[in-house]
Amino acid sequence: QVQLVESGGGLVQAGGSLRLSCAASGRTFNRYCMAWFRQAPGKEREFVAAINWLGVRSYADSVQGRLTISSDSAKNTVYLQMNSLKPEDTAVYYCAAGPRLSTVGADYGYWGQGTQVTVSS
Repeated sequence: QVQLVESGGGLVQAGGSLRLSCAASGRTFNRYCMAWFRQAPGKEREFVAAINWLGVRSYADSVQGRLTISSDSAKNTVYLQMNSLKPEDTAVYYCAAGPRLSTVGADYGYWGQGTQVTVSS
């Protein structure tokens, strides 16, 4: 069993930055792939970024170059550094853990409770 707890969300103006954190506990953090998804009001959940235990990363086209995923295995924590934020980045951001690097939510068996990010124009 893996527990995931997100933090770092908030309200920011367009062009600003935020850093989200996801602390994992429970089973061994190593050998898990970690990902961030987001869901805006009235929209389906979408993939944002993912990283595996080798440091291989994957990003959605819409965030490439602005958002960066990283991990600290010693702290069992994954981060999402978000720069040059846009109003369309407004959503609840969810951390997820799974056995392989994937852009598909169904491939991740563990999810956090989510953290709200609001970008004002």
